Amino acid sequence: MSRRTRRYLDAFQSATARVVRSGHVLSGPELDALEAELATWAGTRNAVGVSSGAAAIQLGLSALGVGPGDEVIVPAFTAVPTASAVCATGAVPVLVDVDPETAAMDLDAARAAVTDRTRAVVPVHLYGRPAPIPDLGVPVLEDAAQAHGALTGVSGAAAAYSFYPTKNMGGIGDGGVVVTDDDDLAAAVRRRRAHGMTEQYVHVDVSQNFRLSELEAAWLRLVLPDLDAGNERRRAVTAAYRAASPELRWHADHPRHVHHLCVVRRDGRDRWRAALADRGVATAVHYPLALTEQPAYRPLRRGACPEAEAWAASCVTLPCFPELTDDEVATVVTALERA
Repeated sequence: MSRRTRRYLDAFQSATARVVRSGHVLSGPELDALEAELATWAGTRNAVGVSSGAAAIQLGLSALGVGPGDEVIVPAFTAVPTASAVCATGAVPVLVDVDPETAAMDLDAARAAVTDRTRAVVPVHLYGRPAPIPDLGVPVLEDAAQAHGALTGVSGAAAAYSFYPTKNMGGIGDGGVVVTDDDDLAAAVRRRRAHGMTEQYVHVDVSQNFRLSELEAAWLRLVLPDLDAGNERRRAVTAAYRAASPELRWHADHPRHVHHLCVVRRDGRDRWRAALADRGVATAVHYPLALTEQPAYRPLRRGACPEAEAWAASCVTLPCFPELTDDEVATVVTALERA
């Protein structure tokens, strides 16, 4: 059992009993309440809960009219679901390079990638750092899967969040949400999450099942009030690491960075990770391949993305989550100083 799960276990057991007694397992009062709370939190008029962060991107793009034959510009350094969600609409993800310090989409590269088939752009707020928003003359759908608390409202048409368990606002299973001020777009996403229905057995859109369960919604309602405090703890943990080893090449900071992942770039990555492991510090790599290097997406490559591939070759993720103890943070700090 994770530390987070243990923290909320008693409250969730009570919430589970409440859901069971209600007789609603899908599309019930927990989801309605969660969506209202998320809209207030996000500073938007609408929040539509869906089954995953990838579903949120897919349905958001579909609601914007993106479909077969269209192109959607995405950064070449991101988690694969950013691109797979585009493919799920029938459109083609156009992979562009990223900034060497922020890992965010390079705006010049994005502008150069625009064609007469470009229908949308998906900037990614990678690792929890707000990314610049491209102005390409097409709708913007923000991939905020890792950026809970980093944004104020939405800068584009909508933003898509993930509730995968490891996220800053992680679920008990999976889930996602589309937040937007566009009422028509929200209504379109709402239809598409339930087979395109407007009323029972009347379908106006071709879609599948992307619903968020009542149990998941109940869990998310428990963890939402603690999100800000958790983000502050992540900032404090990252600040301790940076202060201990300022000479390292850290992911560029930002006043609203929520440090979903604490990432540093390091040549000789494998040796360095092994040295940290010898000192009791586990690390990870997010992500070891740029999209241009992924076997399934390599055929989509239209040009070189050297910065994206350099990030993939050098990035290292250090332990960073609210439940880390001060002693554990001190262990990482000592390891960074000596590795």
